[in-house]
Amino acid sequence: MKTKVLVLFGGVSSEHDISLISASSVITNIPADKYDVRMMGISKDGICMLYTGDPANLPSDKWLEDTENLERCVISPDRGHHGIIHLDSCEVERIDVVFPVLHGKNGEDGTIQGLLELSGIPFVGCRTASSAVCMDKAMTNAVCDFAGIAQAKWKSFNRCDYRFDRKELLDEAESALGFPIFVKPANAGSSVGISKAFDRPSLEKACELAFKHDDKIVLEESIDGDEVECAVLGNDDPIASVVGEIVPVNDFYDYDAKYADGTTRLYIPARISDKKSAEIRRQAVRVFKALDCAGFSRVDFFVRHSDGAVLLNEINTIPGFTSISMYPKLFEASGIPYTELTDRLLCLALENR
Repeated sequence: MKTKVLVLFGGVSSEHDISLISASSVITNIPADKYDVRMMGISKDGICMLYTGDPANLPSDKWLEDTENLERCVISPDRGHHGIIHLDSCEVERIDVVFPVLHGKNGEDGTIQGLLELSGIPFVGCRTASSAVCMDKAMTNAVCDFAGIAQAKWKSFNRCDYRFDRKELLDEAESALGFPIFVKPANAGSSVGISKAFDRPSLEKACELAFKHDDKIVLEESIDGDEVECAVLGNDDPIASVVGEIVPVNDFYDYDAKYADGTTRLYIPARISDKKSAEIRRQAVRVFKALDCAGFSRVDFFVRHSDGAVLLNEINTIPGFTSISMYPKLFEASGIPYTELTDRLLCLALENR
């Protein structure tokens, strides 16, 4: 009997559209001889529906137009159900494992993970606490500081403090970090809401933009270095992929550079020494373990030009799985093709049941 997999996609997030593209790729690469795939989409306004149509319709939300193949349903938090409830018929369908392909808020931040832990259904990726910590850049930075993991200097403050102590906070950030300064929403991915500030006016503008996406923001010093990424796979004994290098044509690796313009240059393997590559891979596993991750994550670093120091940039616990995404590309270069990768991830999820 095949294992029944529920793939979750869409979601109430600024990364909804990327989730659709990732999920379409994941679904078509899950081994059909081993798994029975069910698809559940979440619309931008939070409506959950089972979709039985063509996964090629997912991008641009074309699946929502295929009304004959849509059915309202929800994941049941009742462990006795261990699956989904079809709302029209009130029938319960058992699910063996869930593959969340929900980037950003309401999917990567521990929310869906909490529901799945309540339900007792195994799922791909990090548990609730780890997902929440890794989604929050300030929390991630604090944990990594405590663990002694090298990273850029940073500051963080919330909307309320910024409203009442703007000048003092910006003075402190400017003094501690120097220009240019990267300003980021604490809880967002795919470089949404991120700006690079070169002076006080642009810093204030960057903060206002970041606050449009979250109530807490993170400010980081700009690192003059190469951007590299490493994929990690596993539970208790994770492995690291080869290291890839990002060379964005834009000023930094922003949303358009990742998904839209197609001009960013990717080097797999990265143009670094074997010794430096081994160091980055060790650090990627160290970060993965320090943040109590499971299943998969992509860990991004800078290699500083001045001294070769490896500095953590960020971790992504549900990395992109589009045709141009680094996570599957890095493991393909490491000898694990996309289809085998999805199988391994599902097997790792079932280990944790």
